[in-house]
Amino acid sequence: MNENCEFAALDRLKVRIEGLRAKTTGNGCTEAEALSAAAKVAELLDRHDLSLTDVEIRGAVCERRAYETHGNKRIPLDDCIGAIANFCDCRVWRENSAGRDRRYVFFGLGSGIEVAHYLTETIDAAVRFELGRYKISRDYQRLRHQERHRANASFMLGMVVAIADKMTAMKAGRDKANNDAGRDLVVLKSVVVDAELDKLDLKLATVPRAARFVLPTAYNAGGAAGASLAIDPGIRETP
Repeated sequence: MNENCEFAALDRLKVRIEGLRAKTTGNGCTEAEALSAAAKVAELLDRHDLSLTDVEIRGAVCERRAYETHGNKRIPLDDCIGAIANFCDCRVWRENSAGRDRRYVFFGLGSGIEVAHYLTETIDAAVRFELGRYKISRDYQRLRHQERHRANASFMLGMVVAIADKMTAMKAGRDKANNDAGRDLVVLKSVVVDAELDKLDLKLATVPRAARFVLPTAYNAGGAAGASLAIDPGIRETP
């Protein structure tokens, strides 16, 4: 595959992602839809990467793509963003924009960061949509007013943790399938991405997570759907 073919393959991946985006975010996105989209886009990503030779992957140029949160406070995605980056074999860090808003920066091969950005957008939409549904539930309406802020945060945390766990399991399954087929894409891409990341000479630091107190009923409500949802990673649409 020459460079023009590689760009063409990436363009096809972007087109498919736009089609999935239209389906999952047009009118709100449920948790089930977010995870189904993750399964579908994972197969697209693997199909794209498997079409490249080892030499082409080693010679690929890494890129950055930022996901803007449009706020400066901690948000639920903090507890899922690492799983998204791992799912896409890229790296991620959080930084503040010039306006002090937080954003996530994905770094890796072009295909990986495209998928990571899409999944972040989709999961963010799913969390907001499901929280809206939870707020009109009987369990939520029974809460005292002073409990509702914690209930909101607990529900969203439970939901993103469940999604992160699902994505981690899905990634392990994909990696095993690729390894069984005789190709370890993870190691190959990691070598390329880490080498390019070192060249940036960034001063990244791990920030300890602050202790959080959750409302168990709300946390469990947020995680229940994701914990029981079965995901079929196959794509049934024609390419």
